[in-house]
Amino acid sequence: MSSATDGDPQTAVRTRGLTKRFGRHTAVDSLNLVVPKGAVFGFLGPNGSGKTTTIRMLLGLVSPSEGHAEVFGEEMPEHLASVLPRVGALVEGPAFYPFLTGEANLLRLDTADLRAPRGTRRQRVAASLDRVGLSHAAHKKVHAYSLGMKQRLGLAAALLAPRELLVLDEPTNGLDPQGTREVRGLIRDLARDGTTVFVSSHLLAEVEQICTHAAVLRAGRLVAQGTLDELRGSARHRIELRTPDSARAIDVLRQLGLQAESSRSGTLVAEANGAPPAEDIVAALVSAGVRVRGFAADAASLEERFVELTGEGFDVAD
Repeated sequence: MSSATDGDPQTAVRTRGLTKRFGRHTAVDSLNLVVPKGAVFGFLGPNGSGKTTTIRMLLGLVSPSEGHAEVFGEEMPEHLASVLPRVGALVEGPAFYPFLTGEANLLRLDTADLRAPRGTRRQRVAASLDRVGLSHAAHKKVHAYSLGMKQRLGLAAALLAPRELLVLDEPTNGLDPQGTREVRGLIRDLARDGTTVFVSSHLLAEVEQICTHAAVLRAGRLVAQGTLDELRGSARHRIELRTPDSARAIDVLRQLGLQAESSRSGTLVAEANGAPPAEDIVAALVSAGVRVRGFAADAASLEERFVELTGEGFDVAD
């Protein structure tokens, strides 16, 4: 799996033994995370696995019970003042003044940023709204916004100033399919501009389409991390065989070191890690008189790999 050495200037986020307890409950347990600069990093796990708690520690919103969190090589929350101006975030849904317009809310947020240049405030607010497709609703009061529009407004707030790191917690929550595609495109654009994007999600399709790296949490513990190709490469390989001669085929596969089981559809399935090449398996079956009506040798899908790691399913629909 991917890793980086201490002090690596190519690392945007690093945690060492990061732990958070709430009473007797351990929400995050000894997390060692490495997020390369410039990556679109998917932070995956079922709901309740500790993703949002981790993000809150990275942003200095809560202090860890044990361990360390570094952003751009600086300890958090000790160096909030120097780190946060470089970070945009959308965590646990956006919060705005409901009886102000979208534009007025962003103007207030920008005014609170002492580093933001006053002279270009309205231009930057307009550009942020345009970037997330809300120009038409700039003068509409936020209480009349849909959930998806509020989510877009939160993204606009995170993009009011140039950011080196963008942290997004479930960024497509409440968006329709078109809005989801637009957010994916925005994330890709930001990554091309050199921004590191950290995306927490339980939507596997979202991660597969936009991320270069990923980490998987299960009950607060890190169970895998690396590039998507590395995660796919660690998946189990398997074969699927369709034959009317199941008993004879099982015997042949057993001689080749494969334990085959019959699936609900009647197809024989066997894990194939360390197995002979597919053509040798088929040749052995045919030589033994097994009638082969269908044969496939594939790696388990990324979805199956995550289910294997977490023991739970992931939402795969938009």
